[in-house]
Amino acid sequence: MDILSRKKMLNEKVERIKRGYSAYAESAEMANLLKKELGIQKLKVYEDITEFGSWFIPEATNE
Repeated sequence: MDILSRKKMLNEKVERIKRGYSAYAESAEMANLLKKELGIQKLKVYEDITEFGSWFIPEATNE
């Protein structure tokens, strides 16, 4: 099993959201990085925070 870099994982999660799928952040660190990147790219999401991590669900269309 390959260990993915945080940047690669972040990019994969952002691409999922751009395609209209949800993305899961398993740690507070990843959630913060994802929120920052989504803000930079002006992608609107709903964040569902659970005790195990956060789900980022795209809102309507991000066009």
